[in-house]
Amino acid sequence: MAPIKRKAVTDERPVKKARPAKDEPESKPVKSAEKTSRAKPQVREAGDRKPLANSVLQQEERAFPRGGGSVLTPIEHKQIKAQAERDVLFEQETGQQAPAHDEDDGDLFAAGAEDADAPVVEKKRKTKRRDGDAEVKVPGSGIKIQGLSYKTLVVGSVVLGYVTAITGRDVALALPNNLTGYVPITAVSEGLNARIETLLAQDEAQEKPEAEDEDVDLQQLFHVGQWLRATVTSTGTEPTEGSKSKRHIELSVDPKHVNGGLDADGVVVNSMLQTSVRSVEDHGIIMDLGLADKDVKGFVSKKELGAGYDLEKMQEGQVLMCVVTGKGSNGKVLKLSPDAARFSALGAEKNVPVVNEAPTVEGFLPGTAVHILVTEAGPGGVAGKVMGMVDVSADLVHSGAGSKDVDMGKKYKIGSKIRGRIIWTLPGDDGGRRVGVSTLDHMLTLPPPIAKLPENANAKLRALATELEQHLPLSSIVEGAKVAHVLPERGLFLTLPTASGSVSSAFAHISQVSDSRIDVLTSSSGPHKLDSTHKARIISYNAVDNLYYVSLKQSTLDQTYLRLEDLTVGDVVKGTVDRLILGGKSGITGVLVKLSESITGLVPEVHLSDAQLQHPERKFREGFPVNARVLSVDLEKRHVRLTLKKTLVSADAETPIWKAYEDLEPGMESKGTIINLLSNGGVVQFFGSVRAWLPVAEMSEGFIERPEQHFRLGQTVNVRIVSLDAAAQEMKVSCKSAGGIDEEQQTAWDAVEGGQLIDGTVTERGGESVTVDLDNGLRGLIRVGQLADGEVKKVEGALKRIRVGQKLTDLVVLDKLERSRQVLLTNKPSFVQAARAGTVIRSFGDVKEGAKVQGFVRNITPEGIYTEFASGLVGLVPKSQIGPDMVGQPAFGLRKDQTVHAWVSGVDAARQRFTLSMREQKDKPAPAAQQASAASNNFTLGQVVKAKIASVKGTQINVRLADGVQGRVDVSEVFDSWEEVSNKKMPLQKFTPNEELEVKILGMHDAKSHRFLPISHRQGKSPVFELSAKKARLVAGSEELLGLDSVKAGSSHLAFVNNYGDNCVWVSLSPNVRGRVALMDLSEDVGMLQHLEKSFPTGSALRVTVKNVDMVTGKLDLTAKTGTEQSALTLQDISAGMVLPGRVTKITDHGVTVQLSDSLAGPVPLAELSDDFDQANPAQYNKNDIVRVCVLDVDLPNKKLFLSLRPSKVLSSSLPVTDKQITGFQQLKAGDLTRGFVRFVADKGVVVSLGARVDAFVRISDLSDQYVKEWKNLVQVDQLVKGRIVAVDADAKNIQLSLKSSHVDAGYVAPLTIADLAPGMVVTGKVRKVEDFGAFIDIDNTLPRLSGLCHRSEVASKRVEDVRKLYSEGDVVKAKVMTVDVGSRKISLGLKASYFADADGDEEMESEDEDEEEGVAIGALDEDEDADDEELDDDGGVDLANVQDIESEDDEDAAEPDGMDVDDESSLKPTQGLKTSGFDWTGDSLGADKNGAVSDSEPDTAAMKKRKRRKPEIKVDLTGDLDKYGPQSVSDFERQLLGQPNDSDLWRRYMAFQLGLSEVQKARDIAERALRTIHIREVEEKANIWVAWINLEVEYGDDESVDEVFKQACQVQDPLEIHQHLASIYINASKYSKADAVFEKMVGNKTFRASPEVWLNYATFLMDKPNQPARARALLSRSLQSVPSNGHRALTAKFAALEFHSPHGDAERGRTIFEGLVTEWPKWSSAWDQWVDLEHARLARGAETKEEKKEARDKVRALYERMVAQKMGRRRARFLFKKWLEFEEKEGDGKAVERVEGLAREFVERMKARGEEAEE
Repeated sequence: MAPIKRKAVTDERPVKKARPAKDEPESKPVKSAEKTSRAKPQVREAGDRKPLANSVLQQEERAFPRGGGSVLTPIEHKQIKAQAERDVLFEQETGQQAPAHDEDDGDLFAAGAEDADAPVVEKKRKTKRRDGDAEVKVPGSGIKIQGLSYKTLVVGSVVLGYVTAITGRDVALALPNNLTGYVPITAVSEGLNARIETLLAQDEAQEKPEAEDEDVDLQQLFHVGQWLRATVTSTGTEPTEGSKSKRHIELSVDPKHVNGGLDADGVVVNSMLQTSVRSVEDHGIIMDLGLADKDVKGFVSKKELGAGYDLEKMQEGQVLMCVVTGKGSNGKVLKLSPDAARFSALGAEKNVPVVNEAPTVEGFLPGTAVHILVTEAGPGGVAGKVMGMVDVSADLVHSGAGSKDVDMGKKYKIGSKIRGRIIWTLPGDDGGRRVGVSTLDHMLTLPPPIAKLPENANAKLRALATELEQHLPLSSIVEGAKVAHVLPERGLFLTLPTASGSVSSAFAHISQVSDSRIDVLTSSSGPHKLDSTHKARIISYNAVDNLYYVSLKQSTLDQTYLRLEDLTVGDVVKGTVDRLILGGKSGITGVLVKLSESITGLVPEVHLSDAQLQHPERKFREGFPVNARVLSVDLEKRHVRLTLKKTLVSADAETPIWKAYEDLEPGMESKGTIINLLSNGGVVQFFGSVRAWLPVAEMSEGFIERPEQHFRLGQTVNVRIVSLDAAAQEMKVSCKSAGGIDEEQQTAWDAVEGGQLIDGTVTERGGESVTVDLDNGLRGLIRVGQLADGEVKKVEGALKRIRVGQKLTDLVVLDKLERSRQVLLTNKPSFVQAARAGTVIRSFGDVKEGAKVQGFVRNITPEGIYTEFASGLVGLVPKSQIGPDMVGQPAFGLRKDQTVHAWVSGVDAARQRFTLSMREQKDKPAPAAQQASAASNNFTLGQVVKAKIASVKGTQINVRLADGVQGRVDVSEVFDSWEEVSNKKMPLQKFTPNEELEVKILGMHDAKSHRFLPISHRQGKSPVFELSAKKARLVAGSEELLGLDSVKAGSSHLAFVNNYGDNCVWVSLSPNVRGRVALMDLSEDVGMLQHLEKSFPTGSALRVTVKNVDMVTGKLDLTAKTGTEQSALTLQDISAGMVLPGRVTKITDHGVTVQLSDSLAGPVPLAELSDDFDQANPAQYNKNDIVRVCVLDVDLPNKKLFLSLRPSKVLSSSLPVTDKQITGFQQLKAGDLTRGFVRFVADKGVVVSLGARVDAFVRISDLSDQYVKEWKNLVQVDQLVKGRIVAVDADAKNIQLSLKSSHVDAGYVAPLTIADLAPGMVVTGKVRKVEDFGAFIDIDNTLPRLSGLCHRSEVASKRVEDVRKLYSEGDVVKAKVMTVDVGSRKISLGLKASYFADADGDEEMESEDEDEEEGVAIGALDEDEDADDEELDDDGGVDLANVQDIESEDDEDAAEPDGMDVDDESSLKPTQGLKTSGFDWTGDSLGADKNGAVSDSEPDTAAMKKRKRRKPEIKVDLTGDLDKYGPQSVSDFERQLLGQPNDSDLWRRYMAFQLGLSEVQKARDIAERALRTIHIREVEEKANIWVAWINLEVEYGDDESVDEVFKQACQVQDPLEIHQHLASIYINASKYSKADAVFEKMVGNKTFRASPEVWLNYATFLMDKPNQPARARALLSRSLQSVPSNGHRALTAKFAALEFHSPHGDAERGRTIFEGLVTEWPKWSSAWDQWVDLEHARLARGAETKEEKKEARDKVRALYERMVAQKMGRRRARFLFKKWLEFEEKEGDGKAVERVEGLAREFVERMKARGEEAEE
C-alpha cells in the first residue's frame, strides 16, 4: 500500500537492509537483534536503495574504543532497545515468535522476512535501520505472505484494477493496498491506437472525419466501476534537472500485454480474459484476445453483453474483461461474456466461474477465481496452493485479518479449500512468479456499479455493489472512529459510522496516527488501544481493498483543504506566498500561493492587485500571508487559479459569484476582470469558465473611440448582463447603468405607445436634446429637430424659449428606446394636431394607398428619403417621387427630423413595406392610361402614320403617335443607302424635335431588353412601337426586317455604331440584327483607332462587309475595311522595316503582345519598348490600345514575329536615342558599354536581353567585384542592368557580358589577348606551376587566361639548375615578354632582374597608371615628385621647405661622413600611420617594422639614377631597404601587395599613407579594394579591414557613411563583433552618446543579449566614461533575464568586480554582492578567490593613509579567515595558506606570519587525525 507518510521524521527512520547471512531459528531470543547488528557488512544487491546518511556522526572519524567500549551510537542503542520492546509486545499479544526483521517497509501491514529466493549473505550491522518487511513468513509453510506495495511493484507485474476516474488523456485504476495506476490513452489497445493515428493523419491533411463518432473519447470507452486487468509499464517519472524521479505507476490494459502471451490451450473455461473490440456485428462482437496465436478470436454474443453494455455504442478498440464461457469446436473461437453479473465466484459450485485445473500455471492471471488449498493461516494472512503447485497468499487486508475479533485459525482451517481471486502477480528473480489473492466477498464477486446492475440482480450482488459506492466523502471528518485492530508497527484498523447506520472499515498508518513520533502501538494500553474512539479525517478510499484510509493527526484535521476537490470556486481562502514567477514586462508573471501542504494556487499577473504594480516583488515576498479568492479549479490539469484583487476578495456576500452560465440571467450585475482588449470591445473574465463580451458601445455612456485609452488589462469593472445564451456559453455584458425601474414604472412603460399625448417637466436642456420627466414617472427625450415645424430658425427659437422646470403639455410619443428606457417625444404642432385628430400612423395597418400622411426625416440617401412615423414605422420616398424643385438641392433640401408631407404610393403587405410620393397625386389617373391603351389598339402592322418627333438620340428617333402612345425609329430604318447619309458621324442630326415624320409600323419594341417583338406582343400600360422611316418601305416595301438568316458572308451592308466593347465595336444592321467589328477592322488609320469614341461616335454610319456568320451562337463578324484592305494579313505579307497598326492584347512584366490581325500577333520585349530603357514600362499601355509597331524581323520557319515600339522606328522622332537598337551580333564589340534587361537567371549565370534577338550571358564571376554567396539575389528578372561587353563571338552568336563595377566604370581597360602581347612588354602574373626546367606563369588581365613559360635560362643571370628552389606555386611576379607565337599560342617570358633594372621613368609611370586603374590614386604624388626633381642639387640635397607631404623627410646624406651619393644611400624616414580614435593604422600592434625606405621605383629616384650614371660602380639594389624600412610610396605599397595580397596590416598602412596625404576618398577606395582582394577564407584579415574602414568613416565621414559601411560589415562578418568594434571606436572618439546607442541596440537584439560579454562591456562603459554608475548597476537585473541561467553566477561576480575596478564604483556595494554569492554558493571557490584578489588590488592601489591601509589589510585577513574556516581539500588548503602567507609576508608582521603557519599546521594535523594523506 502507499500511505501518506510523515516526511518530518524520514531521516530518523531505519531504511532497508540486506538479509542475514543465514536463517536464524524461530526461537531466537530478543537480544539477537543486538548480535546481528555486529555482523559483517554484506554486498548490496542491485536495485536496493542506498542507505540514507541519517547520523551526522557517521561522517566523522571512526572511533577505536578501548576497554570494551561500544561501536554503536547512542541513537542506535535507543533504536535497538525500541525494537526489542516491540518484539516482546508482539510475542505477548500473538503468542508467536517475533518475526525476523528485514529492511523493506513498503507494505503497510505485514512484518516479516525477506523473499526466500533472495541470495543468502551475512547480515550487516544495524546502524540506523528499522524493521518492516512487506512479507510475513508463515511458520512451517515456506510461503511468505506478501502484500502489494510500491517497492515490490516492478515493471511486468500484472494487477487487477478498478476504474475510479476517466479524463481525456488517461484512466485511473485503483490497485490493491491503496495504490493507484494510470492508463494513458496510447496503452489501451492496438485498435484504438490505429484510430488515433488515422485521426492525426486526417488532421495533418486538414480533412474532416467521416463521421462524428470517429473522435476518441475515453468516457465512452470506459466507465467508473469497471474491472480491468493491467500490466505495469513504469513505476516512476523521468528525473528532470534539479529534481528526482517521482512515483507514478503507469499501466497498460492492452490485451496483448496483460494476457501474458498465452496460447489458446492455456485458456480454460471460467477463467478471466482481457479483450478488445475488433468489430461490431449485428449478432455480437468479435474480440481481439492478444494471445500468442493471432488466429484465435473471441466472440461475445449479443445476449451475453449484460446490462452494462449496449451493442450499438460499442466502439472499435474498446477494452473489456470477460469470463470465458466456452470454446469452439476447432479451438479458434472463444465464447466470452463481459457481463459483470456473471463474474461472481460466490454461490453453488456448478454456477460459479472458478478455475480448478489448468494446463499451465501461466493461465492463472489476475481476475481469475481459483480454489485454494490452505496451508497456513495466522494474524498476518493466509497462505495456500493452487493445483498443488502454485503458491499464493492473501495479506492482512485481503484475508480479512484486519477485522475485529477474527480468529484466522478457525476461519481458514489448514487443509481446507477456499475460493479466492487472483489480484496480482509479480515476476520473481528466478523466473517464477509470486501470486497474491483476495478472499473478500466483493473481490470474489467483482460487482459492477449500481447503474450497470441488471434488473434481476440478486440481493447479495446488489448489496456488494452498494457497499463499494463511496458513502463517506473524502476529506470529511468522522466523529467516533473506533479502533478495531492494532498493528504495533504499522497502524490501526478502525470502524467508521455512516449516515445509513452501517459501519465501514478504515485504516490509519502509524505515520498518520499522531503529529509526534510513535515507534510502536499497543492494543491494551495507551490512547490508541482497542475500542478507543477518535476523530478521523478521510484521506482516500480504495474500492479494491474496500477500505477508507484516514488520518488521526491533529495537523491534518486542522487543514482546511486536503485536495483540489475540496476547493469551491468563489471561496475566500488564506495562504502564504510560496514563490514568484519571473518574466514579463514587469518582471513578474504570477505568484504561487500555498494554501495547504499539498495545494498551491497560481495568481496571474492581472490578478495581483486592483492597481497596476510597478514592483510586485516588493509587495509579495516568500512567506507573506495573503487572502485570496478561488477563480477556477481545473481537476484534470490539477490547476488552481486565484485572485488577490481586493474588489473581488472583499466583495460582500450579496455580490453573486458568476461561475456557471446556467445560474445567470439577463439583468444580473457583478464584477469581472478585463483580460483582453480589441478595437471593438473587450473580454471580461469571471469565475470558473465564465467569460463575457463587452462591446465598445457598452463600455460607457459616452463615446469611446479606442478602448485601450480608457481601460487596461487586469482592470476590474462592474458589468450587467445584456444577453445570455447558456447552451452556447455566450454572454454579452454592459458597463452602462441599468436604470432599473420598479413595478409601477414598468407598468407605466408598458402603457406608453406611439401617437399618445403625454405631459412632462423639463429637467435638462442641451444643445442636441431636451430631457423631460413625464407625469407617469418615466423619462422622455425630445430631439432639437422635434421641437417645431419649419425652418431651422424656428427650431432654434423654440429651443431658446424652453426653460428647465417648464411644464410641457400635449407631447406626442414617437417611440420607446428600450436600451436607455427613455420615451422619444415630439412637440411639433402638426404632430400634436394629428394626434388629437387620431390620424397619426402608429402601425403598418394604418397605412392606406393614396392616403396623405405626415412623418419626419429619418435618413437621406442618394436613392431617396426614409420617412419615419410613430412606433418606429419607416417608409421610403424614392428619388423619382421627390418634387422637381427639390431634386437638384443638396440632401433634397431637407434635414433630419424635418416634417415631411407625402402620399402613400404603394404598399407591399407581404414584406411590410410601403413607398411614398411627395408629388401631388391626381384624383383620376386611371382613365388616361386606359385611353392610351385604347389608342394603341388602333394601330396595325404595316400602317403608315404621322408621328411627331419627341427627341433625337444617337441611335434612334423617339416619336409620339398619339396621346400616351410612343414609338421609336431605329437609325438603321431611316436611310436606304450609304449615299443618303450626309453626315456620316451624326446621321440623325438633320432631324429636330416636334418635327412631323411619316413612319410605318413594323412591330413592338421591348424597352427593357432592347429587342424587337412582333406587334402582337403589346405589353404594359405604355407600349412602344417599332417604326421605319425608310422611303422604300413607305412606298411599297414589306414590313419584314433584315434577319440574321438572310445575312451571307461577303455581303455588304449599311451599319450604324451602337456601343463599344473591349476589343470591338457593336453595330446595328437592323432593329433585330447586331454585329461586331474588330478594332483592327475599323480602319487602316491608327490615329482614328486611338480615339475611338471621337472618330466613331454612337450612331455613326459604316459600310461593312460580312466576314463570318455563326447561326448557332448568333454571332456576326464584320469589317469596315475596303476591298483591298480586307485581305487578311499573313506572315508572308510582312517584311522587316514595315510599320503596321496593332492592338495591345496582353501586358506583362516582360513586355506587351501586339495583335496585327486575327491570326497574327507578336511580342514586344522590354528592350524594344523605348529608345531610353529607363522609360521602358509595360504598365503605360492598356489592353486594346491601338499602337504602331515596326517589324524587326520575320522568322518564317518558326512562325515568329519580332516587333518594336521604339519611337525612332515607328515615328519620325528626332529625340536622342539613349540606348541604341541592337539587332545583330555584329553591332557589338569587346569593351562596349551597353544596357539590357535580365531575361532569366540560370544556375551558371544570368542571361541579359540586349535586343529582340540578341542576348548576352553574364557568368557568375562577372556579376560583382565582391564575393557574394547568394549571387542570385543580386539581380531579378526584368531588371535593367548596365554592363561591358567582354567578348563577342558573332559566328557562335555568343556575347559575354560583365556587370562588375570595375568593368562598367569609366577608364576600363579591356583584357589583353594574345594578339595584344608584344616582345618587350612588362607584365605581371602568378606562378601556376613550377618544374625544374622553368616556371609557367598566368598573365594578369588576359581573356581568355594566357599562360607563358619562363625557361630556367631566363630566370636569373646566373645558371639555375632547379627553378623549384627559387619559385613556388602562387608567387606573384613581374615578367618581360620575350617572344609570342600567335599561331601555336606560345609565349616566352623572362624574369631576370637585369630586364627591369634599366627600365626608364616612363615605364614606371606607365606601371603606376596601371595601378591607378586598379584603384590606387597617386596623382597627388606626381606633382610632389616633379618638384623634388627640380630641387635636387649635385650633392643630392633636398629642400625640405618644398616637400608637400605631411610626413617629414630627412636627408641622411648630411650625416654620412663619406659623402655617398644620394641615389645610393638616400632614405626617408618611415611614413608613420595616422592613429585615428585610438586605431592603429600602421599595424604596429601586429609586430610590423616601423622603419621604411623609399623604393627605387620612385620617379625622383629614377631621375637621380640617370644623373649618376657616371658612377655605375656604386649602384646598390635597394630592395632590401624596402624590407628594412617598409613602403614609403604608392609604388612601394603596390609592389608589396603583389606578394602579400592577404596582409590586412599592409592594407591598413596603405590607407594610413593616403590619409596622411589627406586623400580620404583614396583611402576608402583602398579599403574596398582590400576587401575584394583578400581571400574569402581570411575572415580575420577581412574583419581588420572592415574595422579600419569604419574607423575612417567615424573620423572623416558622416553618420550616413558610417551606417552604410557598418551595415555592409554586419552582412559579411560576425554582427556581434562588428557592433562591439563600432562601440569601441565611438568610445575612443569620445562620442559617448553614439556608443550608448550602439550598446542599447545590442542589448535589444535577442541574439546579442544572451552573451554575458555584451552586458559587462556595456556596464563597464557606463561606469567609466559617461560616469553613470546607476545605469550600469541597473543592467545586472536586466542581464539576468536574458543570459542563460548557468551564467548568472559568473556574470554577477563580474559586476561586483566592476565596483572595485571602476573609479566611480562603490567597493562596499561590490562586497555586498560577493557576500550574497558566497552565502548562496559557499563552496564556489572562484568567488572567494576573486573577492580576495580584488581586496588585494584595492590595498595596493587605493590605500593612502595608515588607517586606510590598516582597514584594507584587516578586510583581506578577515576574508582569508573565512576561507580557511570552510571545509576544503588538501590542494585547496595548500593553495589558500600559501597565498595568505605571501600576503602576510608582504603586508603583515612576524606575528601574522606565525599565525598563518600555525593554522596551516593545525589543518595538517586534523587531516592526519582523520587518516587522510597530508602534505606539508
